Formats: sequence, C-alpha cells, structure tokens
Amino acid sequence: MKLFFRDLGGSGKPLVIMHGLFGSSKNWITNGKTLSSIRKVYALDLRNHGDSPHSDSHTLDDLVEDLNEFIVSLPEKPDIMGHSMGGMVASMFALKNSEKINKLIVVDIAPRTYPVRFGLEFDALQIDVSLFNSRDEIDKKMAGIVPDPFIRQFLQMSLEKIETGYRWKLNVKALKEGRTALTFKSESLLPFKGRSLFLLGGKSEYIVPGDIEIIQNLFPNSKIYTIPEAGHYLHYLNAEEFLRQTTLFLSET
Repeated sequence: MKLFFRDLGGSGKPLVIMHGLFGSSKNWITNGKTLSSIRKVYALDLRNHGDSPHSDSHTLDDLVEDLNEFIVSLPEKPDIMGHSMGGMVASMFALKNSEKINKLIVVDIAPRTYPVRFGLEFDALQIDVSLFNSRDEIDKKMAGIVPDPFIRQFLQMSLEKIETGYRWKLNVKALKEGRTALTFKSESLLPFKGRSLFLLGGKSEYIVPGDIEIIQNLFPNSKIYTIPEAGHYLHYLNAEEFLRQTTLFLSET
C-alpha cells in the first residue's frame, strides 16, 4: 500500500517515523522538525490512519510490507523509529529486513504480542459524529466513555470537518477487527545486530520486567533507556528528554 507521508525537512540520511494506534503523522510534526536538524525526516500515516488508504486487512505483516514499499523508494538506507504499534512495525521490519536499514529506535513497546485492549477507545470512536456542530460537543459525548482528557484529545486529532458535521479519518472497523492480527511472531527470525535504541517509560503499563530480556535477545546491540517518570506517551509528555536521547543516539558514529 502506498502510504501518505509528511516531509518534515532536513537533509542527509533519512529518518522514517511511524506513529502508534489511533495516531497519524500529525502527531510527529513538532518532534520531527526538531530532528530534521540532523536527518532528512519523513513521518508516515500507517494504513487505516490519517490520509493513507483504508483496507479491511490490518496485520503486522501488512504494515511491514507497506513500510518496505516506502523504504525502497528512498535514495539510501534510512534509520527508522516507531512508537507503540509503529514500534512493533519498526522492530519486525528490522528483524525481517536488516540489510535495508541503519539504526532502529523503538518508543515504549516490546517486540512481543500484546493482549487485546482499547475497548473504551473503540467505544468512543464508534460515536456517530456526523451531526455534531463542534469539537466541544464531541468531547462532552466522549467524556462519558473515556474520562482521560489527554486520550480524548489524542483521539480527536483524527477528526475531520465535513459538510454536515465531522467524520473519523480512522478505519475504525478494520482497526477493531485487526487487534487480534497484530501478533509478533519472531521465533523463526534471526536477531537484528544493528544499532538499536529502546526508549521506555518508567511508569508505562506497556513494559513489564520480562520485556527487557526479550529486547536483549532479539536486539543484542541495543541500548535500553528508561525515563523514570514517563508513561506511554513519553515523546509528548517528556519531549525534552526524548529528543535528547534520540538526538544523541542518531548522532553517534
């Protein structure tokens, strides 16, 4: 699938960034432009998100193949970075296509299969927003399902104004049905021996103690850095430290 992408500027070696579930390339504009001081930065919309095409299929293999189509169009091997679901894509791509990338950065996700979750988020995304007059009205309706204002604001980044009201740019049906298809099957794959950075949140519910061993086994040349006070969205809420660690890693020779 030919993905929509944003060229966030810069020059030199490419850096390809992938968002997490329910996100889009818009989430990475600020950080991506900062990183463009040392890289040529591209932020992708993964399938069924943002301005990329929709498909009934949403498997990890699909996402890896979509990324491959973008990477082979670049003039040289890139570094790749992904958050959450995007980090799973980046990790699997590195394991399957180690010769096509340089460095790997994974933000707050482990290379394993996660249990099905996000029930409340999908309930909120199934609200018919076509007749609402404002985002405030939508937010009040969503608040009865998702109490966390940060998560609501994050989801609402995928709202688009239309003639009669709003619509979700996400392919909600495919994403909901595809939750069980995001399985990380690494048993038959060789470890990725390239340089890797795993940035983790010390207060993230996505990382458990056993994940460190999984990361080290599959990515033996990895640096694992935990931001103690950070949660899952560390690139938003702990952006200064996130950018410091990312810039240091990308600048190392």
